[in-house]
Amino acid sequence: MPKGLSSTGGLTRCAWCGDDPLYVAYHDSEWGFPVRDETRLFEKISLEGFQSGLSWITILRKRENFRRAFAAFDVERVARFTARDIQRLLGDAGIVRHRGKIESTINNARRFDAIVSACGSFANYVWQFEPDPRHRPRRLTWAALQRMTTTPESHALSKDLKRRGWSFIGPTTMYAFMQGTGLVNDHLHGCHTRTRVERQRLEDQ
Repeated sequence: MPKGLSSTGGLTRCAWCGDDPLYVAYHDSEWGFPVRDETRLFEKISLEGFQSGLSWITILRKRENFRRAFAAFDVERVARFTARDIQRLLGDAGIVRHRGKIESTINNARRFDAIVSACGSFANYVWQFEPDPRHRPRRLTWAALQRMTTTPESHALSKDLKRRGWSFIGPTTMYAFMQGTGLVNDHLHGCHTRTRVERQRLEDQ
């Protein structure tokens, strides 16, 4: 079995998801598939901010709690959160109780509409940072993936969001966001999900 791949349930997958049923389901049906829904994009970029310094499985296990706590990531509702909401969230053991990350999510929600006004939609804005396929590895191996914790495109997205007043959107976090929302397909060659993601990407174009 090539490095970075594993076999579970008779299928070859990226090894990072292990055999945890929640993680396997996320790998097989979400990670890498193209996302253009505004609410899902806001949720994902917010959760990636909360993930900073933690493992993604920790966030995934708390995702339903986050959705409950942050009004299902309805941008307009989160943008109206007050100091009382911040105190409520700091007391919520079901989420990551980090004041900076909580305040960042509210701040970013308040700046969301400016991007929509300028670009037509948040999806239009995000997808303009999709990398040129010619700049991607021809064959994605574990070694190649390990060299791509950030990319020029994730740096560009991070820099532009910072210019617009967003926070907790560093280039490593933005690359994880790009992986999770399908701006790149980082399923390794040999993973059974890679071809499904590629097919979906082509259909979405």
